[in-house]
Amino acid sequence: MQQMKARDVMTASVILAGPNLGIHDLAKLLLDKGISGVPVVDAGGKLIGIVSESDLIGGGDSDQEARRDRWLRFLAEGELLNPEFLASLHSPDRRARDIMASPIVSVSEEAEVGEIARLLITHHIKRVPVVRDG
Repeated sequence: MQQMKARDVMTASVILAGPNLGIHDLAKLLLDKGISGVPVVDAGGKLIGIVSESDLIGGGDSDQEARRDRWLRFLAEGELLNPEFLASLHSPDRRARDIMASPIVSVSEEAEVGEIARLLITHHIKRVPVVRDG
C-alpha cells in the first residue's frame, strides 16, 4: 500500500503575505479569507515565516475561538480595542516580520503524511508548509 504524500493532502491555492504587511491588514486578510494563518514570503517567494491568528490575538484563552472573528474584525477595521489587549500589541505599526513565527518547519511535496503528523506533534505546531525548492 502506497503512503499518502503531502501533495495528496495539501492546499494548493495558498494565500501569502509579505513581511511588510501591517497587523491591521493581516487581520483583515485572515478574516476576509476565513483562514487562521498565512505564510510570509520574501520578495523572491521564499518562505520566511508564518503569522497565525494567535500571533495577532494571543493564545491560551479557552474562549479564544469565540472571540476570534470579533478581534480580527476590530484589528482589520482599526476600531478601538480594549486597553489591555492594545497593550499586548506593543505597537500598532508592527508588521508581519515583527510577529511571524520563524524559522519554519516545512516539508517537500514528497513527505509522507505520517512524517508530517510527527512534525506537528514534535514541534507543537498546527501547520507545516509544503515547499518546492525552498
